[in-house]
Order: sequence, then C-alpha cells, then structure tokens
Amino acid sequence: MAQQVTAGRRYLRAFVSGFFVAVPVTVTVLDRVACVARVEGASMQPFLNPEGGSGCDVVLLNRWTVRNYQVQRGDVVSIMSPRNPQQKIIKRVIGLEGDFIRTLGYKNRYLRVPDGHVWIEGDHRGHSLDSNSFGPVSVGLLHGRASHIIWPPNRWQRIKPFLPPNRGPLETEEEEG
Repeated sequence: MAQQVTAGRRYLRAFVSGFFVAVPVTVTVLDRVACVARVEGASMQPFLNPEGGSGCDVVLLNRWTVRNYQVQRGDVVSIMSPRNPQQKIIKRVIGLEGDFIRTLGYKNRYLRVPDGHVWIEGDHRGHSLDSNSFGPVSVGLLHGRASHIIWPPNRWQRIKPFLPPNRGPLETEEEEG
C-alpha cells in the first residue's frame, strides 16, 4: 500500500513538473514560431474557403518569418485589423514599401506605399475589407504568414506566393531605365 502511495506521488510530481515545463514552451512556440488559424468569410475566395459558408479552411501561420517584417508580394498574411485591434484578418500582400499601386476604390487612384507599410487585398474583390478601404497597413500589424492549408485534409497544400492578374506594383520609368 505504501508503495502505491509513493508511486502515485512520484507520478503526480512528474506530471506537475512536466506541466510547468510544457506550458511555457508551448506558449513560446505559439507566440514566436507558428500557430493555427481558422479562415472565415469570403474575402479570400476562391483560394481559401472555396466552398463558401459550408466549411472553413484552417491554415498554419508562420510567425517566425514575419518577426523581421520580411514578406514578399503574393504572400498570404494574417494582420491585426487596423479598424478593430481585437480582430485578425487574412489577406494577400499586393505591394511593399515604395511600390506604386493602382488602387481599387481607395481615395487616391494611384498611391506610393509608404515606408514601413504594405498594401493588402482579399482575393474576392468587392467582398473584402482591405487596403482599398483603410489604406496601407503598417508592417508592425503583421501577425503571421500563412504557409500551409492544413484543414480540410483534401486541401492540404503549401501556400506559395501568388499575385492575381493585373495586381501588384506599377512599373516606373526608373525601373525601366
């Protein structure tokens, strides 16, 4: 009987010490390396959530790659919403700082993306609250870069950077010469 009590205490002690190691490690990984996010809504259709309201894609957000604000055109990123800091939104990077962009309904038809900002848009035009509504977004609001679709299983894939046709920076005379 005494051996069972001692074994139980050892088991409990091992569990508690493991718990106090596992929780901080898990929190650090989720905060610094990667996390999982559910994509809701139609703003990124047809690339994400192609079936509409019946199902939501789940993506792996790589937080490590955005820690130095290193994103490229065509990346799908998660950002803190400029309109509601409690909400995260997922959009595609169309332009980087210094790029000249032709907007789709923003107050200026053409715009130079300011230093420290990106221009983001949803793939489903007209159904997306993006830079065409609130302007360039500070890179400080970047939360993660979507690297893989992990749910549903039939959609498992790596997410590669892609710019929709006729979107992206405009060519300038300096670049051509």
